[in-house]
Amino acid sequence: MFKKMGMVAGIFNWSGGKDSTLALHHVLQHQRFDVRYLLTTVNQTYNRVSMHGVRESLLIQQAESLGIPLYQIKLPESPDMTTYELEMHKHMSILKAAGITHSIFGDLFLDDLKTYRETKLAEIGMIAEFPLWKRNTTEVLREFISLGYKTVVVCAQQGLEDFCGRTIDESFLADLPEGIDPCGENGEFHTFVFDGPLFKKPIGFTLGEKIFKDFPSLVGESPQGYWYIDLIPLR
Repeated sequence: MFKKMGMVAGIFNWSGGKDSTLALHHVLQHQRFDVRYLLTTVNQTYNRVSMHGVRESLLIQQAESLGIPLYQIKLPESPDMTTYELEMHKHMSILKAAGITHSIFGDLFLDDLKTYRETKLAEIGMIAEFPLWKRNTTEVLREFISLGYKTVVVCAQQGLEDFCGRTIDESFLADLPEGIDPCGENGEFHTFVFDGPLFKKPIGFTLGEKIFKDFPSLVGESPQGYWYIDLIPLR
């Protein structure tokens, strides 16, 4: 592969959610990076996006609609930190050998997570980029909505399960309980983006069953209970 003239070769760490989408929007707009792949970790037992629980088939449709190749890293259902880090190190080393120097994230805050990402990437000579870092989360959500993107809540912590399946708009923001980050940046909820300016066509789905499960964090935090709503592809 050859990088585009004057642009830096990078991968985008793609969750399929709103923060990833807005960060990608800005990255493509500024034309500093040649985004070679959307990189996503996928649960190899259930073929679903790690943490978010979205079906692999919907993830593939997202990448097709965005026109960026998808790079999947398949992980066990509940990997320990050693397994996770070995897999990530292996794949990032492959990407580095292919000429990719930067890894882009949609994180907004959580300094310990940023430091973790930067440290692990530095071990193989790659640089982490955070286009949305430290932006006000209410402003981020409102910009996302105003640009015309559409996203649905696919999982939420206990106490927020009624938000599962809701499309995020201004009424969603108004209904959030006090103390809940508008972007769910503390892990309160996660989303799936199905339409917007970067998408060649919207991704169709219907809402399926809602279930509860515990999901241990990959960065050493305590396990938390989450409600998941299944998105059933229309094709």
